[in-house]
Amino acid sequence: MKNLNILIIEDYIITATDLKEILEKHGHRVTAIAKNHGEAIRAIEREIPDLMLVDIILRNSAQDGIETAKDIVSNYSIPVIFLTANSESNTFERAKVLNPAAYLFKPFRNKELVFQIELAYNHYMLNKEDDNPTRSESIFLPHKKGHQRIKKSDVLCIKADRAYVWVFVKEEKNPFMFSMNLGYLAQFFSGNNFYQISRSYIVNLNFLHRFDSENIYLNHFNMGIPIPQNRRNELMKRLAIVRTPN
Repeated sequence: MKNLNILIIEDYIITATDLKEILEKHGHRVTAIAKNHGEAIRAIEREIPDLMLVDIILRNSAQDGIETAKDIVSNYSIPVIFLTANSESNTFERAKVLNPAAYLFKPFRNKELVFQIELAYNHYMLNKEDDNPTRSESIFLPHKKGHQRIKKSDVLCIKADRAYVWVFVKEEKNPFMFSMNLGYLAQFFSGNNFYQISRSYIVNLNFLHRFDSENIYLNHFNMGIPIPQNRRNELMKRLAIVRTPN
């Protein structure tokens, strides 16, 4: 089981903190803790998680957890696990429409939560359709009144530019520009070789040929890409680094 990037949507900070500690203890990473609909949408736009843990009842939010999850999965292919203390059947029926990966009642046991996450994610991956663009080797993106074929393995990096993204492709003189945000496009580049190093860049680690204390450098790309300090340790874990012996 790979370590997952998980978004927590939970407005009760004590519960959210407990969830974060449980997940990190078992090797997973929390991309963000969102307390309401707006924070959840912004968190998704910054980084696409592998899975979402969503509390159904969100105080001080115009939309509850079910409505929030619905808005997200309408644009992103992400499995959802609902958490709730509400055992009413009508709540379950509303949640069931979204085909959640699991539905857990509070209070939950730590091991139960971890097991359900792993089972839910494995089931989700096994049942993905083979022609799903998030898994295909190439995708067609809207470009110049048509669609441009992009072979994922040839993508050096993707750079955010407000409401647009620039996709830099090996052996292409100029990058392609597409009208969409980085968060949305990230779901189609979720393979192990792609890494979102910051809010502005997704990089293909297969093209990484050098890094220093501030930047990484990619083959066929003529500038360094900054490494944010809060992502440096995580990036280092993705690389096979040989250190100088003491």
